[in-house]
Amino acid sequence: MPNLLDIKDRISSIKNTQKITRAMKMVAAAKVKKSESRVKSARPFAKALSNAFARALACSDGDYSSAGLNIERAIDNYPELLKARYIKTVGLLVITSNKGLAGAYNANVIRYTLKKVEALREQGIGVKLFVVGQKGYSSLKRKAESCGFEIVKKYTKISQDPTSANAIVIAEDMASAYVAGMIDNMEIITTRFKNMVSYKVDDWQILPVEKIEHEENEGSRIDPLMEFEPDMNHILQKLVPMYISNIIYQALLEAVASELAARMTAMSSATTNADEMIRTLTIDYNKARQYAITQEILEVVSGADAIQK
Repeated sequence: MPNLLDIKDRISSIKNTQKITRAMKMVAAAKVKKSESRVKSARPFAKALSNAFARALACSDGDYSSAGLNIERAIDNYPELLKARYIKTVGLLVITSNKGLAGAYNANVIRYTLKKVEALREQGIGVKLFVVGQKGYSSLKRKAESCGFEIVKKYTKISQDPTSANAIVIAEDMASAYVAGMIDNMEIITTRFKNMVSYKVDDWQILPVEKIEHEENEGSRIDPLMEFEPDMNHILQKLVPMYISNIIYQALLEAVASELAARMTAMSSATTNADEMIRTLTIDYNKARQYAITQEILEVVSGADAIQK
């Protein structure tokens, strides 16, 4: 039979762990509400911006020129960003978390990324990664050489409260790589938040941005007499960086909400499993204690019998 002291120590240890998992579940539940609100609030703007951008592209003649434009950053060079190329190298922005204890959240994103890399490599296309999150960077760094991809940039200081400034930094790095010819395409691998217990790993197209479609309704039909001031070039120079940055910002928000939901679910399961382990160990403890008492009684009776003889 197991030692009584060992079982008691295990029960005490599991109870202490359960306190931690219960606290982490409560913290994640409180944070995921706020993240869910931010995601749902940001989605209508992202959709409206995408529609406005698609309408602007539809109104343009497709002859993009940098003449007369003040280009200080790569992301301002919209004619180059709108130029479709023969795809030799794809850039993937992979969004993971900095912390663990979120169930299979990071593992699912990393697994999806590796499958995507393998599929691209089979087509003879190179892959360069831009990785958000320490967990993703640590795992993918170990796989880089064997799987044949390169990690260009890592972003491990983005918190669980991402801002548009974070998105702009990433967007500028991506645009710089595209303009410099390091990559010919850019996608995001992130998780789309569904609800408190569900998310989906997905990939979004960013660059080139010429294939955007918009939902046409009575209020969004293109007026052939529509005029743009000062001119289409300057408008697109503002819209393109805004569009790219907003896609990245939306992806960060979706990922954070999904991570917190996954952590809440994982900690809830861990707390429930701890209850079951404590119940099982308590039964074992009582059985061991009963066995020890029975053994003592038998020894006393045997000793009494020996004295009488």
